[in-house]
Amino acid sequence: MKHIIFVIDDQLEKASGNEMEAIDAFNDMLIEKGYWITAAGINHGAAATLIDNRADAGEVSKGSLYNEPEHYSGFWLIDAPDSEVALQLALAGSKACNRKVELRPYLG
Repeated sequence: MKHIIFVIDDQLEKASGNEMEAIDAFNDMLIEKGYWITAAGINHGAAATLIDNRADAGEVSKGSLYNEPEHYSGFWLIDAPDSEVALQLALAGSKACNRKVELRPYLG
């Protein structure tokens, strides 16, 4: 079962001294146990471009659909045997990156 774990940031949290080491260790564990598909950081929604070209509308605007202080700042795409394992991995990911995360089934 594929799941996506979104990292939620609010620009207020300061990285801990060993945050990157903890994330690297979490990533290594995902790889070693076969859960890893991919992961990446993503830019703040202020860097987004919102596009609506339904019916050739050609609407293009700067910024995200959501303008909340909290935003997605990265993700892990994982392959877990079931939802409970995915939940446990999301808990471990939240701890490793020192951020809230959001877990969703991946339908792709």
